[in-house]
Amino acid sequence: MGVSPSQNPQSKIRMPQNPLRIISLIPSATEIVCALGLEACLVGRSHECDFPPAVKALPICTAPKFDPEGTSGEIHQRVTDLLTSALSVYRVDVAMLETLQPTHIITQAQCEVCAVSLGEVETAVAKLTQSQPQLISLSPNRLGDVWEDIHRVGSALLGRAGKAQVDAVLMALKVRVRGCAERAAGLTTPTVACIEWTEPLMAAGNWVPELVSLAGGKSLFGQVGQHSPWMSWDELIAADPEVMVIMPCGYDMAVTRRESAALVNHPQWASLRAVQTGRVYIADGNQYFNRPGPRLVDSLEILAEIFHPDVFDYGYRGQGWQPLAAE
Repeated sequence: MGVSPSQNPQSKIRMPQNPLRIISLIPSATEIVCALGLEACLVGRSHECDFPPAVKALPICTAPKFDPEGTSGEIHQRVTDLLTSALSVYRVDVAMLETLQPTHIITQAQCEVCAVSLGEVETAVAKLTQSQPQLISLSPNRLGDVWEDIHRVGSALLGRAGKAQVDAVLMALKVRVRGCAERAAGLTTPTVACIEWTEPLMAAGNWVPELVSLAGGKSLFGQVGQHSPWMSWDELIAADPEVMVIMPCGYDMAVTRRESAALVNHPQWASLRAVQTGRVYIADGNQYFNRPGPRLVDSLEILAEIFHPDVFDYGYRGQGWQPLAAE
């Protein structure tokens, strides 16, 4: 959610000499492709793909079917209404796909709200006459699935010749995870509530509880590998977490701070232990926690900084997270 589509000037369409012509329809996949050294082979992207920054010059191949501007509650209602009658809340630009003639299209089957659905892409590809791209669908639910996705994308795009390249990327990421987890082991373990949506309340699931544990915390909501669950204020009050991290899907920190008002204005907000001790934080969920790609490792390091600021300092404070209360 969150980013309005822009125009697709034909002058920006580029056809690299490399036989690979990749369209990524999900931000995490775009980051995987670039991490594998194939950024120059990208010819198209989704309306939300914005990292590395250079990919923003690529033609846009998707758009939301709803107005992405508004409060969390308004967007939730629009998406809910749309899903009662539509396969996806996003549309694919078939004419753009035809023009770009991709060899590969990377999409997802993990969440119909996060990005264009696999079914929508299959329907669009069936209409193409100038190309017959290979579809690569990703469906990660936990950190190990992300490693598998990187391997799957690498194998599909680079073949056996690229195995060493893929292995090197995965090894570098896993070394960072292991280093963080080993330093966090044995430290005090704060109880943590990660909030993925503010109105209505939703806890972060899938890989986030796993990241919380690796960073030296204890997640109170959400199960590893399971979709993000709705939660009630009564449940939040009863759990009374020591730390709260607000990381709404698709929102940067500026919007997250604004949308946190729905929490701060709740009559029971001040009774929470994390509020009373000043341990409520906002994070850039759009760039980090909600993207199951290489920067989930950055997300882990952000949590480690939040939970144990005297031990960890990777340099994300201010850019990836900040306290909710004014300093």
